[in-house]
Amino acid sequence: MTHPIAAPPRPADARLGELVQHLCAESAREHQPSPGPWPAAATLDRHQWFTSPELVSLYATARWPELSDAQRRALSFWEAVNFYSQNIHGERLLIDGLRARLDSPATAFMAPYLARMIEEEERHSAYFTRFCESYAGRIYPERMLTLAQDPPQAADFLFFARVMIFEDIVDCLNIRMAADDRLVAVARWINHDHHREERRHLAFGRRVVLRLFADGLREWPQPLLDEIRAALAGYVHAVWRTFYNPQAYADAGLDEPWRLAAEAFADPAAEAHRAAISRRCLRFLHKHGVLVGGAR
Repeated sequence: MTHPIAAPPRPADARLGELVQHLCAESAREHQPSPGPWPAAATLDRHQWFTSPELVSLYATARWPELSDAQRRALSFWEAVNFYSQNIHGERLLIDGLRARLDSPATAFMAPYLARMIEEEERHSAYFTRFCESYAGRIYPERMLTLAQDPPQAADFLFFARVMIFEDIVDCLNIRMAADDRLVAVARWINHDHHREERRHLAFGRRVVLRLFADGLREWPQPLLDEIRAALAGYVHAVWRTFYNPQAYADAGLDEPWRLAAEAFADPAAEAHRAAISRRCLRFLHKHGVLVGGAR
């Protein structure tokens, strides 16, 4: 692909350009995909842990003591299916957004790494899809709907900020599950491999978010800035809603799945869990003034 010629970069762009070159080189150096430990569907023991118990949505809630060990393990499988399904949908939107920006003069100097990200995200989606279709027979539908259109003058910033938020939350979960030897090997491998490449995406995303935010502060009126901050805070909430999937509860054989999802999300233990996992991302956004007030 021929990328457009960009205008001479500003100092901030030059620093970001250096990061782009470094990440492209690192991506090329580490691009040695492992085949992974993929057991045949007929031989996969579903009575194992597929999600770390402490990361299962019902963990420490009022319902957790009522579940048998077999029910907890079954739920850990279906929540892995949900986790990978929501990643498939999130990465599809990410890939579409990155492709739309490949030929934009405003982001031309980023294009080499955007292309790398697309390649890596497509690979991630492939193994998420393989797990869901091979072992569950389906991918769960997308659970996060976008109805409002972003203000044009903040569209790039909101795109990259949402990507960073989603990837940061997912990465925190990947790190913990990749190191959890209670998990079945294929689940540990997926989480490890995803983190291996997402850490580069996050380094890039954080830098892009800060640059676009600094640019925006020079142009956005206060009402628009307030709208942007509200949109990002709402997005964090929406991401977490997807983890409480009534369909996963139903597939795990739990009664009243819709009521269970609502009760679990509102449980103080679940709220504390979400706050702990989101802390790294929210601290970054508050530290740099992207978000103000609220939980950190």
